Amino acid sequence: MPRPPRVFVPGLSAHVFQRGHNKAPVFNEDCDYRTFLWLVRDASHRFAVDVHGFAVMNNHYHLIATPGDDEALPAAMKAIDGGYTRYYNKKHDRLGTAWNARYRAKLIDDETYWLTCLRYVELNPVRAQLVRAPEEYQWTSYPVHAMGAFNDWLVPHQIYLQLGPTPGDRQRAYRALCAVSDTVAD
Repeated sequence: MPRPPRVFVPGLSAHVFQRGHNKAPVFNEDCDYRTFLWLVRDASHRFAVDVHGFAVMNNHYHLIATPGDDEALPAAMKAIDGGYTRYYNKKHDRLGTAWNARYRAKLIDDETYWLTCLRYVELNPVRAQLVRAPEEYQWTSYPVHAMGAFNDWLVPHQIYLQLGPTPGDRQRAYRALCAVSDTVAD
């Protein structure tokens, strides 16, 4: 039986996530994380997908992204997952997929849920007990949203921009939101 088609609405964000095959680590060294994020950056530009947030863990990743048209996100994900699999296989002299299955994506259809997803994604390393505070983990977009770290490819979402009139106000408001206990399950 064929898989049901995925429907992505231009302008509607999605929480995209993917796990390594058999939950095995697929990001082992800094160069792996950097290569993956370069692929995300490149695919987001090529396929008109605004990436708003991310977390890259050792055996999975999360993205919050908004496609520019109904084919943009599938095309970007094919480039990202396929590109990383080619990189990973070449590096480790192996064959086959790096991923457990097709990526999953949940549409984010309201403002509260959008902020909840962003918090969930960026606090992932804290919940996994890799770090005590989100700013201690370098492979998320938390430093951009909470502390104003420079990033030339993430696109601020309108909901994030509504947190305050200035960058400093938004960062303070976001840090306050992230200080609240996160109750969303992985």
